[in-house]
Amino acid sequence: MSLAQDRIVCYRNAMTTFDHIPIIDVSDLDQVDGTGIDLIVQQLRDVYGNVGFAYLVNHGIDRALIDALFRASAEFHALPPAAKMAIELNELHRGFIPINTSTDKNSRLAVVTKPNQSESFIMMREAGADDQTVRAGHYLAGPNQWPKELPGFRETVVAYHDALAGLGHKLCRAIALALATDANALAAAFAPPTTFLRLLRYPPQPPDPAGDLYGSAPHTDFGCITILAQDDIGGLQVRNADGEWIDAPCIPGSFVMNVGDMLHRWSNGRLLSTPHRVINRSGRERYSCPFFFDPTVTVEVEPLESCITPDNPRQFDGIVYGDFLRAELSAGYDKHMREPR
Repeated sequence: MSLAQDRIVCYRNAMTTFDHIPIIDVSDLDQVDGTGIDLIVQQLRDVYGNVGFAYLVNHGIDRALIDALFRASAEFHALPPAAKMAIELNELHRGFIPINTSTDKNSRLAVVTKPNQSESFIMMREAGADDQTVRAGHYLAGPNQWPKELPGFRETVVAYHDALAGLGHKLCRAIALALATDANALAAAFAPPTTFLRLLRYPPQPPDPAGDLYGSAPHTDFGCITILAQDDIGGLQVRNADGEWIDAPCIPGSFVMNVGDMLHRWSNGRLLSTPHRVINRSGRERYSCPFFFDPTVTVEVEPLESCITPDNPRQFDGIVYGDFLRAELSAGYDKHMREPR
């Protein structure tokens, strides 16, 4: 039995809580059918139905590309403040988000009065004037902002974004199989996807920070899936069913993937959108790069018929993702932004 399978079986025996983040080997994600994809589908169903978080290994994304992205992030954050502020976050939710400008005042999970201790560069799917989403006037559709001082930065970031978007499509196909729904119908909800890539820097926090001083305050993600690359500094924690905060340290070569509120709604509550937070007590800077893969803004997200049963009746009304996104981005912040990781 592999390490991934062993950890998942150990968790399934517990069922009510967890004390570690499971590992899923997705090396057979491209299989159309067969025992490899069947195992991945089973693991996605079990892990995201009980934990909501997992490490993905053997995901097919070139390690050299991931390393290049982290170098690009470090180069961006090393720029003078004026250069970063020249592309400060705009109305299309793209650009630089300075530190001390994000306070999650509407958190359902903690009383938060202090801003998140992070800064970031954020980009979304590039959409020029001839893009169908721009022509249709979709929320947030448009071009990205790029720093002029960093040759090659744009190319590296776009290459990583596009590779992760490809992985997101594959994972959503496997999730559709896990939910026993039509994979093609679910894929249509991501044509095109709403994507966000953030390059985050967390300065070190005091060893004994104030009760509501976080790198990222406790929250759940509000989209479909989040695929996180993180450095070896640590600080990400996931809350289990007993209210305990479980560390999610870096496993070299892996991504951390979690389910967001939209997929929780789509699955009629079967897949969990699990609370998490970041506290950087390492004494060093922490870098992470979360990629958010969400449906088209015009899609109405409502429980899938396959997830509605006598034992699990319909729990949610339908909601247009773009309306939900607009409300989330505009609630409780100095500027519109997504929660960091």
